[in-house]
Amino acid sequence: MSRSSEERQIPFEHQRLAEEELLIRGERIYQRLRSRRSLRAFSPQPVPREAMEWAVRCAGLAPSGANQQPWRFVVIGDSALKREIRLAAEEVEREFYEQRVTEAWQEAIDPLGTSWKKPFLEEAPYLIAVFALTYGLDEQGERTKHYYTNESVGLACGFLLTALHEMGLCTLTHTPSPMGFLSRILNRPPNERPFLLIPVGYPAEGATVPDIGKKLLEEIAVWHE
Repeated sequence: MSRSSEERQIPFEHQRLAEEELLIRGERIYQRLRSRRSLRAFSPQPVPREAMEWAVRCAGLAPSGANQQPWRFVVIGDSALKREIRLAAEEVEREFYEQRVTEAWQEAIDPLGTSWKKPFLEEAPYLIAVFALTYGLDEQGERTKHYYTNESVGLACGFLLTALHEMGLCTLTHTPSPMGFLSRILNRPPNERPFLLIPVGYPAEGATVPDIGKKLLEEIAVWHE
């Protein structure tokens, strides 16, 4: 017999901060996160595996629909695998840039200086391929429904990027389209759908980023008080 929802509850531990400290922390976090940039030029300097393990642990703390945690993080440091992923990604990206990109889309991405060439997929010490579990499997191997999968995996990716940045590592959110080649190369099961590919490492010497900004608070927030 399953326990009632009341029986499954545990005390919630919370430390309330003084208002001054709350605001100090808020600004500190903002200043840290505003320094994060998407990087496309990585140094070959190694990253400790333990650092990657901590980052993935942090991602696993994200909230998810029905606490089903419908994500898988495949961490790739093997040079041959990274090479294979780069070649496959460049194949689909070249088709996109040469055949499928619209004029408006091209105009939107021009300031970023991107192209079908993706050397960072091979140069970064690690790649993290994030997969969304479209359904689960019970002990008998039967399918179980997952709820709010995309939202849950998106939240986990936010936790992951924040953790990596806080550790002083650089990242890029890469979404080659389509991404089915990741399932094939990494030999993932049918219920895992490629969601995001994240190169991780340190910046190459002389690395640059596009001169772009973020919208102001007044442009992204609406207040009802």
